Amino acid sequence: QVRLVESGGGLVQAGDSLRLSCVASGDTFSIDGMGWFRQAPGKLREFVASIQWSGGGTSYGDSVKGRFTISGDNDENTVTLQMNSLKPEDTAVYYCTAYGARRIWDYWGQGTQVTVSS
Repeated sequence: QVRLVESGGGLVQAGDSLRLSCVASGDTFSIDGMGWFRQAPGKLREFVASIQWSGGGTSYGDSVKGRFTISGDNDENTVTLQMNSLKPEDTAVYYCTAYGARRIWDYWGQGTQVTVSS
C-alpha cells in the first residue's frame, strides 16, 4: 500500500502563488508517476497535472497550463505543485495521487483545501 500526505493549502488572494507538496510512503517502489486532481464544490474531480518518474514527462489540465508547474523527486517520493497567478476558480480541494504499472490512479491523499479570494 501507498500512503500520500499533502501539505501547503491555504487561503490566498487572486494573483497570488501557492505551493502544494505531497509525500508518499509505504510501497513507493510500485509508483510509476504522481499527480494532482482537484474538486470544487458541486463539480466533478478534475485532472490538474501529472509527472512520470521514467523520463520526467509532465502533463497539465487545460485550465492550469502556463500557470501551474509540477515537479517531483523520485528518490524522495515527493511531488510539488507550484501554482502561480491563482484565480478564484482555482478554489478546490486538491488531491495528491499516484499510479503504478497499471497506469490507474490507485492511490489518493486526503486532500488539501485551496481557497482563492477575489
